[in-house]
Amino acid sequence: MARNGIHHVTAIAGDARRNLDFYTRILGLRLVKKTVNFDDPGTYHFYYGDEAGQPGAILTFFPWAHVAPGRIGVGETQETAFRIPESALGFWTERFVAQAVSHEAPRTRFGETVLPFRDPDGMRLALVAVRGAENEAGWTGGGVSAENAIRGFHGVTLMLDKAAATGAVLTDVFGFEQVATEGGVTRFRAGDTTVGGIVDLNEVGGFLPGRPGGGSVHHIAFRAEDDAAQSAMVEKLAKGHGLRTTEQKDRDYFRSVYFREPGGVLFEIATDVPGFAVDEPADALGGALKLPRFLEPHRARIEEALPDLSPVTASVDAA
Repeated sequence: MARNGIHHVTAIAGDARRNLDFYTRILGLRLVKKTVNFDDPGTYHFYYGDEAGQPGAILTFFPWAHVAPGRIGVGETQETAFRIPESALGFWTERFVAQAVSHEAPRTRFGETVLPFRDPDGMRLALVAVRGAENEAGWTGGGVSAENAIRGFHGVTLMLDKAAATGAVLTDVFGFEQVATEGGVTRFRAGDTTVGGIVDLNEVGGFLPGRPGGGSVHHIAFRAEDDAAQSAMVEKLAKGHGLRTTEQKDRDYFRSVYFREPGGVLFEIATDVPGFAVDEPADALGGALKLPRFLEPHRARIEEALPDLSPVTASVDAA
């Protein structure tokens, strides 16, 4: 059976220590991998996720200390949403109040209760209360118990001028199907995929274009089980949609190609293999700075240039 859905989401942040603190201490996610931006090795690349770092649960960041704020707009990811058990909604609402996390009142979308919030850089996020999610394993971190833990991505919302051509790529290439419409938002679901299985397209014709920066999403990666599945997707993009991808790039934990979808959002196709345990044991993920082979000779210089990640001393109310 094809493994469809979101592989990971990569965003831009400001201060590295603040970003690490928020996602591990406040949201309770696991730091699955600590490496560098392969194209800018003076910058960290953090991967946050669940215990195993499974596809569909990984949010990654490039933290640049003095990055200018981004602006939400057309051709950009409007919101990234995580899944939580329905019973955890009260816990998270109270936690956001206690930790002074910017958030809005819960609302209903597509029959589900959604709690929108923002990270310290203004990135638009949400928790979606999902029935049955309590039966899935949850990572316990930052004072967040297993029963309240985040269970990977619910999905993403893309802001587009026109949605039809993007929807065609989702259905024809990535195996999604259109399942519902609410207002100007059309929902696509990747079969019976639970983690990372939803993409919502918000058609807002005439809106200003987005501007990359702190708090904005750099790209959305979709799953390909292996190189052969990725190659088939690349062929479909070219023959059916006139879209060309980059050459394949080895990211150590997956292999990737990139392209701009018709609405302007940067998409990636990432293989599930080899995964995040390829260079450190599963029980030690995120414990050491990992560098690609071509950067390993420069480790001392890279470590000296990277920002200080000394722990933030503020305590957590884990109630």
